[in-house]
Amino acid sequence: MSHEQELTEESFCEPGGNHRKSHHSDKVKSNLITRLNRIEGQIRGIKGLIEKDTYCDDVINQIAATQSALNSVAKVLLEGHMKSCVVERIQEGDFEVLDEVLVTIQKLMKK
Repeated sequence: MSHEQELTEESFCEPGGNHRKSHHSDKVKSNLITRLNRIEGQIRGIKGLIEKDTYCDDVINQIAATQSALNSVAKVLLEGHMKSCVVERIQEGDFEVLDEVLVTIQKLMKK
C-alpha cells in the first residue's frame, strides 16, 4: 500500500445539514496542509522569479512543478472521496454522486 493510499483510506465524508462535510484523520489533514504549505511557498517563489525578471522557461518549469503538486493534492482528496463518500452514498441508494464525481473529474482534467 502506498503512502497516499494509507492517507486516503483514513478519510471519510459525512452529511452536514444542507452542506456535505469531509472529515479527514489528523494524519491526512496534516499531510494535506504540509503539501499545501509547500505549494504556497512555490507560488511565492514564482512571484519572486517574475519580480527578478527570471528567464521565462525557468518560471514556466516552476509553474509546471506547482501544478503537479496541486494535482497530487487533488488525487489524494479524490481517492479518499471515492473510497468513502462515494461508496457510502451509493450504498444509501444515492446514485447522483456518480454524476457529481464525473463533473469533478472533468474539471480536474481541463487544461
